[in-house]
Amino acid sequence: MISLIFGPKGSGKTKKLLDLLNIAIESSEGNVVCVEKTNALSHQVNYRARLVLADDYDIEGFDAFYGFLGGLCAGDHDITDIFVDATLRIGSRDMNELAAFLKKVAKLSEKTETNFVFTVSADPATVPDEILKSYKIL
Repeated sequence: MISLIFGPKGSGKTKKLLDLLNIAIESSEGNVVCVEKTNALSHQVNYRARLVLADDYDIEGFDAFYGFLGGLCAGDHDITDIFVDATLRIGSRDMNELAAFLKKVAKLSEKTETNFVFTVSADPATVPDEILKSYKIL
């Protein structure tokens, strides 16, 4: 399943993501991963979740980002949830590229039975209907 948290910068998206991450840690019978661009959350992410920094792997663009997420799932079949902060900063700010990326991640989610939650720094009014109608908005 793909879930999205929308809002402008400073609107509490990351706080909501961390709350959902903590819930997943308590309920998951597998591994929980948090992906962020930089180490800004290093002291806020529960030690039981694996924190992965996209900048450590020079991820640029949604194609590289998708490959990275696919690699995480391939390398650890016990991952149940992946939480991603700053999605547009890792991939790109192009909403059409975001839509194509989310379609691919949705297929990955089905194949691997992994839940994905992404924060997106955008007003939902500026997001294509294709995205808003296809995924769970938190």
